[in-house]
Amino acid sequence: MANPNSFDSKSSLSVGGTDYTLYRIDKVAGHERLPFSLKVLLENLLRTEDGANVTRQQIEALGSWDANAEPNVEIQFTPARVVMQDFTGVPCIVDLATMREAVAELGGDPTKINPLAPAELVIDHSVIADLFGSADAFERNVEIEYQRNGERYQFLRWGQTAFDDFKVVPPGTGIVHQVNIENLAKVTYSREFDGELTAYPDTVVGTDSHTTMVNGLGVLGWGVGGIEAEAAMLGQPVSMLIPRVVGFKLTGEIATGVTATDVVLTITDMLRKHGVVGKFVEFYGTGVGAVPLANRATIGNMSPEFGSTAAIFPIDDVTLDYLRFTGRDEQQVALVEAYSKEQGLWHDPSVEPVFSEYMELDLGTVVPSIAGPKRPQDRIELSRAKEQFASDIANYATPSTSHDIVDLESKHSFPASDPGTVPGEEEDDTREVHINGGGPTEFSKPVTVSTPEGESYTLDNGAVTIAAITSCTNTSNPSVMLAAGLLARKAIEKGLKAKPWVKTTLAPGSKVVTDYYDKSGLTKDLDELGFYTVGYGCTTCIGNSGPLIEEVSAAVNEHDLAVTAVLSGNRNFEGRINPDVKMNYLASPPLVIAYALAGTMDFDFENQPLGKGKDGQDVFLADIWPSADEVQATIDSSIDTEMFTKQYAAVFDGDERWQSLPTPDGDVFEWDEQSTYVRKPPYFEGMTMELTPVTDIQGARVLAALGDSVTTDHISPAGAIKADSPAGRYLTEHGVERKDFNSYGSRRGNHEVMIRGTFANIRLKNQLLDGVEGGFTRDFTTEAGEQTSIYDASVNYQAQGTPLVVLGGKEYGSGSSRDWAAKGTNLLGVKAVITESFERIHRSNLIGMGVVPLQFPAGESWASLGLDGTESISITGLEELNEGRTPKTVHVVAEPTAHSPEGKQTVEFDAVVRIDTPGEADYYRNGGILQYVLRSLV
Repeated sequence: MANPNSFDSKSSLSVGGTDYTLYRIDKVAGHERLPFSLKVLLENLLRTEDGANVTRQQIEALGSWDANAEPNVEIQFTPARVVMQDFTGVPCIVDLATMREAVAELGGDPTKINPLAPAELVIDHSVIADLFGSADAFERNVEIEYQRNGERYQFLRWGQTAFDDFKVVPPGTGIVHQVNIENLAKVTYSREFDGELTAYPDTVVGTDSHTTMVNGLGVLGWGVGGIEAEAAMLGQPVSMLIPRVVGFKLTGEIATGVTATDVVLTITDMLRKHGVVGKFVEFYGTGVGAVPLANRATIGNMSPEFGSTAAIFPIDDVTLDYLRFTGRDEQQVALVEAYSKEQGLWHDPSVEPVFSEYMELDLGTVVPSIAGPKRPQDRIELSRAKEQFASDIANYATPSTSHDIVDLESKHSFPASDPGTVPGEEEDDTREVHINGGGPTEFSKPVTVSTPEGESYTLDNGAVTIAAITSCTNTSNPSVMLAAGLLARKAIEKGLKAKPWVKTTLAPGSKVVTDYYDKSGLTKDLDELGFYTVGYGCTTCIGNSGPLIEEVSAAVNEHDLAVTAVLSGNRNFEGRINPDVKMNYLASPPLVIAYALAGTMDFDFENQPLGKGKDGQDVFLADIWPSADEVQATIDSSIDTEMFTKQYAAVFDGDERWQSLPTPDGDVFEWDEQSTYVRKPPYFEGMTMELTPVTDIQGARVLAALGDSVTTDHISPAGAIKADSPAGRYLTEHGVERKDFNSYGSRRGNHEVMIRGTFANIRLKNQLLDGVEGGFTRDFTTEAGEQTSIYDASVNYQAQGTPLVVLGGKEYGSGSSRDWAAKGTNLLGVKAVITESFERIHRSNLIGMGVVPLQFPAGESWASLGLDGTESISITGLEELNEGRTPKTVHVVAEPTAHSPEGKQTVEFDAVVRIDTPGEADYYRNGGILQYVLRSLV
């Protein structure tokens, strides 16, 4: 449909002798008071106005935006491009390949299924830190990666040739978000439409929640589920409500000894407390110009941890300098500057836009911090870390069953910097720790561990068993990466070493990091401390930490020790980092090194020495912490533009391994029935062009009753596959050896594995069972309602034709935008999820998979209403959707069953329907977003 251009906004701009068409924002009344992010959306609507999906009324509503109103106006946002990582990207391409077949079966042309928006996929989630601590760790890990993932990589290479406008960045190149800011992002996009070269703001949706990192460049974008990304690739706009925008004023400058990581953990803490779920956050004020681009990217990256949709910085000279520095061509930089100034998108610190809410941070007040032991918003000031650990350990360490107690506080000094054996303690089974003056708590005693080399050390609760410099959040930031290298150098000069029980890994986000480490000579220092490069990918942050040191893992499991991981990542949810590790802490890269030297979380860096130096004197962290001037001087002497142009010159080509992969050809993929990685999913089986009417839900049983803050990490399959799990049994039955199981993420293209791993997180607490952790439930198809795996129960329910529901608490579905959290829920037979509140992406993904999200009445929970999960649940009122209306509420009746306790009463309530926009209602009526797109295209 042609653009009616009802605001007469179409104009032209000449830059460097090239003429561009643009759509002028200043043609809309009220534009000048809008925040930067809403101006970007306004241009998007002007350019895509078609009178149907995007109307004059929507554009006027955005121009006259009421900053104080609750979001109530739906708009259709069309991103310029889609960016993916391989875990979530593989199922996207699997679905596109399946849609090609479905189109053919419905009588259409399969080659019509192509990305209509440019799509780029970076393979960064597959490499696992199996090998570490040696010069060949990277090469060997990549070799293993190709052996494990050959089928997936062949499939992606087929996709690269079969689909138009789809590019793949091969393994061993970098992390998607770092590659995005250093190379893929354009800030101002230009593309030909109907014969006209049109300039417009670069906008993006990505299949990873940390897509928001590119917000630091002034590019509006955020993470969506793989389901929404597929729709965006196929030309479907992203349906959204015009959001509230939180103005976050930055003033002052970072103090000495404080890093960008400390700033972002402080901002995360502040914004989580304030409440920004579903809102945009926009940074403004005179302090913005003093924030380096790398720090802006670090802050933008953590937007999902605040809960906001986006966390954006406007475009200014800092943006242009970064584009030049990273090797973008001069015409592109000139276009960004001219276009941004012409459209009023250039940052003017003297003009304060109107915001819905206001916050402020004086950067000079930020202090060194870490976050943990299980959420990124649980910030701990470093000076209080030892004290907080003493409090938190009580929730993780195993209480002793022995009465033979040694009070270490009164009998022995036991410095945490050297958790070695205390004389005379060998025979005792427990140690006593005093916590916050609350009396003694008894925990298992430290364990003596022998190494294969014949040495021994003592392992205790709180031991740091993983120290990982990892994750896009920090590896893209030269200031913290070089600070880590300089700290390593100074530690070695003093004669310090990492503790022998610490698995030390370094996973740069791009090869540019290795170039500047090499040029500065810091590679040698990091290697000497054990921080050899293990791969260019997410590694530990995504759960690909690889196994702990063998004897450490054995001791942890045998004695149930509560050990810790310290990582420079963005996620530290329970069960995510490593199955042996109960407590996970986020820290800046230099602090990761510091904790590897300390060897324990039970440590006070201010008052405890890291060890003895070569001269026999105590060495404290302050003695080896690099100054800001040292870091800056190293940045200035070690990083240059040529590094970026060299590393990104052939970014899509790949190495010899990639290029020599045998690749199928043809428009339609030839599925291998023996494959355990890539299988044709069942979403379109039996699909017809006619809609199947929506029906009410009758006689459903509860698959899981869950508490607050259940994340998509709890729901979606992630991390290692256990041999005795349903997924492990499936792989064994299909001839896969235990050593070749790989991770759930790498098998995302196989729905049979993924459905078996949904709700299978080892830390999930299903309250249908008492004190049981993991993917278990009560199976009410049996007389006694006996305990079984969630997957096995689902199979039995589906055989009986019994629909399922899941009950949840507050913030259900927070965390990464995992498509499989919704796909798995659907394939398990769940028809409705009823919670106290949802986080944004998971709610929309459930609708995209045909599962209805419902909320309990305000102030109520499943427990307060008297539900216990044994009920039979019926939901009426959904059939209104067949008449083109979306009901505000539906009626829920929960009746006692033979499995309910005696005397239990029927519970009735009205649940709020969280289908928030007409577009979402269309998806739900079609049975899901993919079915909707398929019918539209045919």
